Amino acid sequence: MSKRRVVLKLSGEAFADAELGYGIDPVTVDQTAQEIATVVAEGYEVAVVVGGGNIFRGLSDAASGMDRANADYMGMLATVINALALRDGLERAGAECRVQTALTIQEVAEPYIRLRAIRHLEKGRVVIFAAGTGNPFFTTDTTAALRAAEIGADAVLKATKVEGIYTADPVTDPDAELLAELDYMHAIAEQLGVMDTTAITMCMENDLPIRVFNMTVPGNIARAVRGEPVGTVVDAGRSA
Repeated sequence: MSKRRVVLKLSGEAFADAELGYGIDPVTVDQTAQEIATVVAEGYEVAVVVGGGNIFRGLSDAASGMDRANADYMGMLATVINALALRDGLERAGAECRVQTALTIQEVAEPYIRLRAIRHLEKGRVVIFAAGTGNPFFTTDTTAALRAAEIGADAVLKATKVEGIYTADPVTDPDAELLAELDYMHAIAEQLGVMDTTAITMCMENDLPIRVFNMTVPGNIARAVRGEPVGTVVDAGRSA
C-alpha cells in the first residue's frame, strides 16, 4: 500500500504575531512544526507550501502604486523567510526537512526540482516549497495546486483560521452554515473564498480533493493529513 502524500498550504497570516498582526510568532511556528513532524513520523509524506502575507502581500495596500510584478516578487521572497522559519521548527521537532524555492537562492535553499522533491518525500523528509511558482500574478494557492499535481499528491490541505467553508460569512451572518462537502463547480460559481479560481480549476482537472480546515485547533493538521473528517472537503464526490 502506497503512503498517503499531501500538500499542506499554510497562509503567511497563520504565522503572524496575534497582537501585532504581522511578523512571525515562534510559538505558532513550533506548534505547526510539531504536528507536521508527528504525522511524518507515522509514515505520511508531507509537502508544505507557505504564503508570505504576514510579511508582504503583492495585492496589499502596502504595495499600492507599485508595479504588480515587482510587488509579487517581494511577496515571493517573504515566503522564503517563512519557509526558513518553519524548517527551523521542523528540525527542532525532529523532522528532516528541505526547502525548495522557485527562485534560485542556492545559499539558503535548493532550487525546485520535481524528481528531487519526490525523492525527499519518499525518504521521509518534509519538503517546503517557497517563492510561489516563481512567476508574478500567481497566488500561493495556485502554487499548492500546481505542486500537488506535479508530485502526485493525494490531496491539497488548506489550513485557515476558520472551521471550513460556510454558506455565508459567519462573522456577519449568524445563519451561516458550515458545509461538510461541496463540488468544485459550486465552489467556483458561488465564489465561497475557498481558493482562487485558477487553483480550484487546476485541482478539478487533476482530480485533487481540497480540504479546508482550522489549523488553530490543536491536532487538526494531523487529522487532515491522516484523512480524518475535519473542516470542508471540495471534490468530485470523494473524501480527502
